[in-house]
Amino acid sequence: MKSNSAPGKRSPEAFNIRYVAAGLNRPECVLATASGNLYTSDWTRGIARISPDGAVSGAVDPSVIERKLLPNGFAMTRELSFLFANLGEDGGVWSASREKPAQPFLMEADGRKIPPANFVWIDPLDRIWITVSALTRSHPYFSRNEKEGFIVLVDRGSARIVADGLTWTNELRMSPDRRYLYVNETFAGRTARYRVADNGDLHDKFDIQMPPGTFPDGMAVDQQGGIWTICVVSGRLVRIDPSGSFEIVLEDFEQSKIDALCAAFPAGEVTRDLIVASKGKYLDNPSSIAFGGKDRKTLYMGSISASRLVAIDLPVAGLKPAHWEWA
Repeated sequence: MKSNSAPGKRSPEAFNIRYVAAGLNRPECVLATASGNLYTSDWTRGIARISPDGAVSGAVDPSVIERKLLPNGFAMTRELSFLFANLGEDGGVWSASREKPAQPFLMEADGRKIPPANFVWIDPLDRIWITVSALTRSHPYFSRNEKEGFIVLVDRGSARIVADGLTWTNELRMSPDRRYLYVNETFAGRTARYRVADNGDLHDKFDIQMPPGTFPDGMAVDQQGGIWTICVVSGRLVRIDPSGSFEIVLEDFEQSKIDALCAAFPAGEVTRDLIVASKGKYLDNPSSIAFGGKDRKTLYMGSISASRLVAIDLPVAGLKPAHWEWA
């Protein structure tokens, strides 16, 4: 799929960029609520809560860190607890809240052990979607040759694998009409779209390929059905139209660093150090996005390397996520 926008169409200076909170530890995933509170994964607090005045506090029991669990992507439940993908050695998806210590939620599906996982999302029908990027994260390189990612669906207490053989499966979301599921395959440089059956089965995979150096990570949906994705290496913010065409809305990177990473990529020699070094002038390895604010026209960005969140203003409002008013 071709872009209808040339890279560099919008520079960071065109946006009202500001920074939110401080002292965060790898805020890889960000979640916004109607109350104005923000939540991020945080490897010091487990999951952090950021109040509207910028104060940061722990949102879960300290047992998350005491047990050496490492929250990555996470979701808020109706009970105001959290389900999080654990990047620690134990892997799996865990549950925690302020009042209850960390407990395993899902450690296997279809007889397959869930390794260190990537992301958890709850859809409007209370179904839980989980992504696993790769079977092992001990390998020092990130490559398009990894095809071990999969998607798990938990529906009415039953878990099953609904997509397999993916390349570094990352965040996912559903179209407003619930007909399509979008998922980022980060190191394939693409966003995949599936048709969703009534029972949650996924069919008719359609790949939306991004330009070189574009590695889609986090995702959010606007009220018009546009799929927004943030790219961890290039600092590109991309909007995918329901038709499948896309536009690069913003980008922030240093060309020489992107060139170095792109040169290493075909040989399968991209390391975390190369990824972290690719940060831009304003955006440090953005990895997750969430529409927030009173009108949901503020876009918050998480990061794998920053100690704070980034916020920008957009002309379009985000779709209300399932958890929007639960908190």
